[in-house]
Amino acid sequence: MYSQNNIDIKKFLAQYWQKKPLVIKQGFDNFIDPLDEHDLAGLSQEPSIDSRIVSHTDNGWQVSHGPFEDVNTHCLGAWSLLVQSVDHFIPEADELMRAFDFIPHWRMDDLMVSFSNKDAGVGPHLDQYDVFIIQGKGSRRWQVGLPGDFDTVNLHKDLSQISGFEPIIDQILEPGDIIYIPANHPHNGVALEECLNYSVGFRAPSQQEMLSSLADFAIDNNLFTQRYTDEEIAHREFSGEIKHREVSRFKHMLQQLLETEQFSNWTAQFLSQGSEKQDLDEQDMQNFSHQEIEEKLKAGEQFIRCPGVKAVFVEQPLTNIQDFTFYLYGEPYSVPLEDKDLVIDFLSRPIFHLENTNLDQSSIFFTQLVTTMVNTGYWYPD
Repeated sequence: MYSQNNIDIKKFLAQYWQKKPLVIKQGFDNFIDPLDEHDLAGLSQEPSIDSRIVSHTDNGWQVSHGPFEDVNTHCLGAWSLLVQSVDHFIPEADELMRAFDFIPHWRMDDLMVSFSNKDAGVGPHLDQYDVFIIQGKGSRRWQVGLPGDFDTVNLHKDLSQISGFEPIIDQILEPGDIIYIPANHPHNGVALEECLNYSVGFRAPSQQEMLSSLADFAIDNNLFTQRYTDEEIAHREFSGEIKHREVSRFKHMLQQLLETEQFSNWTAQFLSQGSEKQDLDEQDMQNFSHQEIEEKLKAGEQFIRCPGVKAVFVEQPLTNIQDFTFYLYGEPYSVPLEDKDLVIDFLSRPIFHLENTNLDQSSIFFTQLVTTMVNTGYWYPD
């Protein structure tokens, strides 16, 4: 397990999160890379995994997109291999990402891992999301500036580079060091030797994305079907005129749907879809019966959560709630409220086993839930 050092979480959230960059020296003591460059190259061969190689030579910048049959043919000059969503496939990478769970994991996107040779990088650029970057083996020089207006440099259509930023941070990171870079802060990292870097990226959905998702949710569930009415329609000189109070009525109709329980359900569904759902092979799909899972639970067997699985749920009011519902990859799952604490414990632990194996008939919904999670391929018995 990865455990952070040298960071005051309350101070970080109050003074740095989305405000200013920070270098955390030796954020991880005795840091051990969860994978090496050979593992990373292997992942880049998979069609379901997003990967790319960014190379810089005297001829300029080149970007190649995976899957790669042979990464070596694309590694020219100073180059970096970057692979997305590594936390979905490597349990140790998933553990590294969850070391940052002082930020809610529904806010997290994925763990991108890069391997670079000497002098490699992707050039000075801006990101629209916050990121923690952990230095693995090797070392890299990082320069980070403050938000501002920067000139865009179009040296390659797949690279959004900028010029003209003044760094307020200029440091060399070594294994176990962490740098936090808020959204829209210009930055540039250059490898000083062969090195691995781990980027914990965060979701920053736009209003467009939210509106599009909410519209799909409403259509799929036949929700928000109230129609506009105007019993006290106002007389006007020009029939094409829309009165201010009519605009206000449309606003009110939309504001009403924001206060509904369905809107809360959409929020959880939307945020549970933060990362791409990995394709499960048939061998990952199980066919355990409820009785078999119950026997394993009673025997104290361990159930291991697959990498990348992140369940979310909305904080519940204190009254008028009979069920506890969480969402996983956009799908809702419900159990009676009395099973809530046990289910949250199950969802939260990478390796779960019952502390109290005296399951009774009242826990039938919990065992049914575990059976569903196992047979779907999200957990598996050890």
